[in-house]
Amino acid sequence: MHVAVRRRSGLLVLLAVAGPGLLAGLSDDDAPGITTYSIMGADYGYRLLWVLALSTVALIVFHEIGMRVGVVTGQGLTGLIRERYGVGTAAVAVLLLLAANIGTTCGEFAGVSASLEPAVPKYVSAPLAALLVSALVLRGSFHRIERVLLLLSAVLGTYLISVFLAQPDWGAAGRGTVVPSMPLDRSAVLVATACLGTTLAPWGLAFIQSYAVDKRLDPADLRYERVDVVTGAVMTGLIGAAVVIACAATLHAHHQSITQAHDAARALEPLAGSLASLLFGAGLLGASMLAASILPLSTAYSVGEALGDETALDDSFVEAPVFYVTYSLVVLAALAVVLAPGAPLVQILFLSQALNAVLLLPLLVMIARVAADRSVMGEYANGRAASAVAACTIVLIGACVLLLFALTVM
Repeated sequence: MHVAVRRRSGLLVLLAVAGPGLLAGLSDDDAPGITTYSIMGADYGYRLLWVLALSTVALIVFHEIGMRVGVVTGQGLTGLIRERYGVGTAAVAVLLLLAANIGTTCGEFAGVSASLEPAVPKYVSAPLAALLVSALVLRGSFHRIERVLLLLSAVLGTYLISVFLAQPDWGAAGRGTVVPSMPLDRSAVLVATACLGTTLAPWGLAFIQSYAVDKRLDPADLRYERVDVVTGAVMTGLIGAAVVIACAATLHAHHQSITQAHDAARALEPLAGSLASLLFGAGLLGASMLAASILPLSTAYSVGEALGDETALDDSFVEAPVFYVTYSLVVLAALAVVLAPGAPLVQILFLSQALNAVLLLPLLVMIARVAADRSVMGEYANGRAASAVAACTIVLIGACVLLLFALTVM
């Protein structure tokens, strides 16, 4: 009986603390992410699945570190950067985050529009999406917002269904996951680097740390929160793999290339059936709405922390004007770009992801240094093994970025 009671109470605690890991992980499967995975599968088949597997491991490592640092210090990422590296460094980090996040938010609203066209024109769908996410985040309570976002993330499960409808070669998918293979050309390295950057996004790192603080978790919750983080990261990897495999089994097998995720949804219909196409489109809509809610939220947290004005979702406008104004400006700026006639959305998405890659490396170094500092983290500091894994992850991402740069200038 005592064992049953302990198990039941443990499950209740897990359900209570769940959220930061699931939302930070699954929101990485956004419109730019689905686009990246779709192109990976369409252009290279199953060959680069191992890159996604490594990216998922990196996501587990650094989301766990970010969550743990937030819980132990009670501070968000840019707040810690401001405290340890100065206001100037924090300002540079926030400006880069702001530029990259606005560009990526453009991609989310573009993803919403693409998933509903031609039935609903973008001049209706994009403003409606902006209104819905703003009303949810700016007018709701913390727990209500979290419940809605977790429910929205469940839509991503449609990708797991669509992959079976595509009837892939599971043996080839397994080999591509565990046997590294890389064409040494610029396009393949660009896709691999984009996969790392979109899976382990800077705004996701900032969000999970700030959200853990806003949720008021404490060190006693860490072992349960690790389950949340690992579950979110693994689900992110599985959904990304489902997209790659579905596109490999259909588009790559028929030598069809794409440039956007909605191209994949439309191209799937004659190859895997209308249901697969419908599910793929539904997943794109859900992913875009989820990330369109979280990206401005991550940005609002970061700007407030950098200015020394840390706020919470339950604060009113009077208590947190910087938070509300920042969230609104990010949404409005992204919406204006998406609705502008002839807006170069593909170039904007590319530049925002390039900024993500530039910002990711210094952020990872800073997070790893803080996590290993016993004067800050005490008994919860990284040990040698965790520090070694974090260092290997940083070296791998750095090697991808350097190789891409070398192949670009050659």
